[in-house]
Amino acid sequence: MSLKTLKWLAALTPALFIGGFEFIRHEFMLSYMSMETGNWYITFLTLLVSYIFATWMFRSIERTNNRLARETSKRAVYEERERLARELHDNLAQTLFFINVKLKQGKTEEAKAAVSEIDHHLRQAIFNLRSLPEEGTSFTLRIGKWLQDWEVLTGIETVQNLRATDKVLTAAEEVQIFAIIQEAFTNIRKHSRATQASIDLETSGPEWSLRIADNGVGFAEDESQRHRYGLTMMRKRAAELGASWELQSSPENGTELSVTSSRRKPHVRDLLSRSHRG
Repeated sequence: MSLKTLKWLAALTPALFIGGFEFIRHEFMLSYMSMETGNWYITFLTLLVSYIFATWMFRSIERTNNRLARETSKRAVYEERERLARELHDNLAQTLFFINVKLKQGKTEEAKAAVSEIDHHLRQAIFNLRSLPEEGTSFTLRIGKWLQDWEVLTGIETVQNLRATDKVLTAAEEVQIFAIIQEAFTNIRKHSRATQASIDLETSGPEWSLRIADNGVGFAEDESQRHRYGLTMMRKRAAELGASWELQSSPENGTELSVTSSRRKPHVRDLLSRSHRG
């Protein structure tokens, strides 16, 4: 039922009910019912009808909102699948072209390394598709399952500190945050040469904060590194979420990424730094 129909029902139902009762009372029931008794009856009946109508109306609104939420969640999932498909297509096309060039040049070792890279991309894509939102599974459980698969795939130890309350984040926000996590850990696997990585995710009321760190080799603070495709995509997703973005990297301390939904500084424990620095 449309909101316009609900609005007209909310406006007309009390008026028609009260007006109809008063008309019947004055025309046919004055000899049987005193004014005081009639006032009590109309008060009780108005309360009863208002309660029944309000209950029905709010249930209708709740069903409509739930339907819209499910549609929004499905749309977010479809958009994420399309993004993964585009990303996989682009990566595979570039890698296959590279393999073709190296084989023509007789550089078989570099071609073999590229084949291994394709294998990693395919495994990562499978894990990403498996980890898209499933009804009845909490956001933190999906992240934990994905990280377990990632740890088995890479052999890199992961320290998880997930304190995200259910239903605080919308389905669209979960998809975007999950994509940032996946991209960050993909970069750790491909570039960091780390032996350990950590993730802290916290929600506090409507706010949330995410921190991902590794004990790898880091990278130089130059523009060419800052504009790598993966970093660009993560910054774009953070901007779409209205979140702040901070990336720090050095050879001594590895790389640390912080994304937070407000200007407050994320309150997270540096699990990796304590274990890495001794």
